[in-house]
Amino acid sequence: MITNAEAGTADEERLGAALGVLRAHASVEVASTSRPGELDGVLHRAGSRRIVVVGGDGSLHAVIAALHRRRDLERAVLGLIPLGTGNDFARGTGLPLDPEEAAQVVVHGVAKPMDLVVDEVGEIVVNSVHAGAGAEASRRGSIWKDRLGSVGVGRVNLGRVGYPIGAALTAIDPPTVRVRVEVDGQVVCDVDEPVLMVAVGNGRSVGGGTDLIPEAEPRDGLLDVLVSRSTGPLARWLYGFRLGFASHHERDDVTYLRGERVSVSGGPFWCSADGELYGPERHRTWHVESAAYRLMLPSGA
Repeated sequence: MITNAEAGTADEERLGAALGVLRAHASVEVASTSRPGELDGVLHRAGSRRIVVVGGDGSLHAVIAALHRRRDLERAVLGLIPLGTGNDFARGTGLPLDPEEAAQVVVHGVAKPMDLVVDEVGEIVVNSVHAGAGAEASRRGSIWKDRLGSVGVGRVNLGRVGYPIGAALTAIDPPTVRVRVEVDGQVVCDVDEPVLMVAVGNGRSVGGGTDLIPEAEPRDGLLDVLVSRSTGPLARWLYGFRLGFASHHERDDVTYLRGERVSVSGGPFWCSADGELYGPERHRTWHVESAAYRLMLPSGA
């Protein structure tokens, strides 16, 4: 079991309940990590044993990225105890968000193949990556998380308030990006037309339950792609309103499609991948690796 060394007391209490379930059925070694080097050491010692990740999208991303880099991902069977602030990937897979119930899935569930998103330099995305307004919300939110952290706001609260603050600021002054988007070689939009955002999804939700890419399925061998041209003030408001009901992708100024490879070029643009921000970028290409690893899920999921 791999846990985050920076987890708070409340997390430890919930983790204890999950750990009790696991130890009733198997011998469990708990490893707490805070740096990539520590994680590599833990994975090396794990060998062929089942790896249980405790945390949110960021924790799962870190473990899968390390296994992918070590070329050990294909034979890995992972369990997930959702203990992050968003847990968006868990939501999209049907995993229970209660840690004790999720531990029951690790013990009694079914190992099911999961897709993975990989870019041209080998970096991975577990849940989703987006550019434009969504990434800008993450960027501005991270600035506020740093500011609030400097005055003593707790880690868990930072995760919960950072993105909403960033989203609110972005709604007031939203950016547009000029990019060329190609899906399996088909041009979806070009640099002559500004867009509000581009999202590439393996999973459905972001920000703790907002279904940004509502039809994404992380086991179908395809990437879901959303391009929003909702750039006018009223269009942006209506897009945001319908986003709350997961019907924004049905708007006439939104293109929603699926494919195996997505390229975004132009910009510059920032990207937010599994909650981590990077950029500015001029070009990125992502492709899907079908059935890249296995994850313990409820039998009916």
